Amino acid sequence: MNKSYMMPESGSETHIRVAIYVRVSTVYQIDKDSLPMMKQELTAYCKYILNTEDFVIFEDAGYSGKNTDRPAYQKMMSQIREGLFTHLLVWKIDRISRNLLDFANMYAELKELGVTFVSKNEQFDTSTAIGEAMLKIILIFAELERNMTSERVTATMINRASNGVWNGGRVPFGYSYDKPTQTFSIDPEENKIYNDMIEIYESNQSLVHTARKLNEMGYCSRSGNLWSPVSVWAILRNPWYLGIYRYNYYKIPGRKAIKDPSEWVIVENHHPASIDQERFNRIQATLDKNARYRNTPGRKAKQKRVNVFSGLIWCAECGAAFRASPGNRHASGYRPSKYGCPNVWKTKTCHAKYTSDVVLGEFLLNYILNILNAQKNFTDIHSLEDLQKHLLRGSTFSNVDHVDPDGLASLFDMLEKYSGSDPVLLKSAKSKPKVDPELKRIRTEQKRQQRALDRLNDLYLYSDDSISEREYLVRKQQITDRLQEINEAIGMMSQDLWEHTMDDEAFIQQASSFILTQQLTDKEYIYYENLAKALDPEILKNFFSSILDSIILRSGRPETIVFRNGLSHTFTYKDS
Repeated sequence: MNKSYMMPESGSETHIRVAIYVRVSTVYQIDKDSLPMMKQELTAYCKYILNTEDFVIFEDAGYSGKNTDRPAYQKMMSQIREGLFTHLLVWKIDRISRNLLDFANMYAELKELGVTFVSKNEQFDTSTAIGEAMLKIILIFAELERNMTSERVTATMINRASNGVWNGGRVPFGYSYDKPTQTFSIDPEENKIYNDMIEIYESNQSLVHTARKLNEMGYCSRSGNLWSPVSVWAILRNPWYLGIYRYNYYKIPGRKAIKDPSEWVIVENHHPASIDQERFNRIQATLDKNARYRNTPGRKAKQKRVNVFSGLIWCAECGAAFRASPGNRHASGYRPSKYGCPNVWKTKTCHAKYTSDVVLGEFLLNYILNILNAQKNFTDIHSLEDLQKHLLRGSTFSNVDHVDPDGLASLFDMLEKYSGSDPVLLKSAKSKPKVDPELKRIRTEQKRQQRALDRLNDLYLYSDDSISEREYLVRKQQITDRLQEINEAIGMMSQDLWEHTMDDEAFIQQASSFILTQQLTDKEYIYYENLAKALDPEILKNFFSSILDSIILRSGRPETIVFRNGLSHTFTYKDS
């Protein structure tokens, strides 16, 4: 294998440099397509058929061909795009992919890059239309074979489960599995935790209290994690503890989408039970009637609750992310969310105070309002002290002693730069994204083809040495076809770029932010609850999420606000 990655200088004879790609689905594959044999045959093909010893082998062992999410493949394609290879050589085309769309995209890209694709065993001349058609037919059958294999495996697994054979996976908590005998037995230590769990839950009927009590007793999950209400819920709901083996229950393993009951495989008396049927049913009835947990995994929520500041708040004391829960309903009917540090109730290792939408929203909304008004009246601000007075206007900030000088200075510089323009909080600190080099290259080719078409028209219409009508029409059709290909490619790439840079959620966030920011203009003070009752909570959430990166709370009030445009303001309180 050649050790150099340098391509020959321009002007020299065309130099063949081959990327050899090999893949097997399992490390210990025993058929004739083993990695050592494939590498030997393909290197020989390079030497004696392609007449080159300049090649690099890219090897993916133990990866499926259902998609192209493979490290060596991705590395190879990256180097091909950089122009480091003239040929791509594989043992069979299904070594690249058994997915027709993946292969078609790769092959189209190779054609665009001028890289020759060679399959040693199938020997297709892909420079002809029939060759390309045959290549795609072979790939269709390769994909069909993969789908049929998948169906056979699924049928085999269901048949095994129906016969009581364990199909693998995570052994349920409280049990041990003996592989030689393929039998389960109760693990005494873990089973004790399970029994304590159901005792605690039956006595208090609270998942939160049960998780907290287990943690206080020093119990951990098998992975060493603290217990949470969700992990307790999953165990209490599992019929495994009745001695029942349930298979083919979820549509996707690990997800909560449940299949139709007619597709389930239920094997009773599969292993020793840890709980009797009567007690298990009693626990299920308690879980069902507990209204607080009707929105737990596996159940459909009646209505999605929007927590405006969810995901933005962090604890200054322990660093944990605050969690949201429904607060008390006000006399007006408005029900805010409340936010608290999970370590206060989960481990009792933190003493952070709770806050609510009303308290936090009033502070943040009016601080943002004061920044907007400071931008509007920046001609009246001549120092950091003046700026701070503008920012701390209103009764909400009566207990704030000062804002950190560095944050003030950064805002002052930004207001000075953007005074009179769009709201400064919507300015992004990130640099402008670079143009996709491939899109840039295709657009250059588009201009070149358009110039060629213009010159052809001029030659046919105005030149003394005009070409014949037949030659004109043939050449015009060739250029027009090429332009159509280029325009379709630009359309697809531009759409892809738009989808990655401005999806629906991002657009809604920006639109909500702009509209709400305009509504705040000229206001002196905003009462958050009044605004929250008048607006859809999604609008408020989008507004704050588009402006704020994070909020660090201490003693139930903001200590630091980090804005998405790069600003960060830290507050010192008079009673600190």
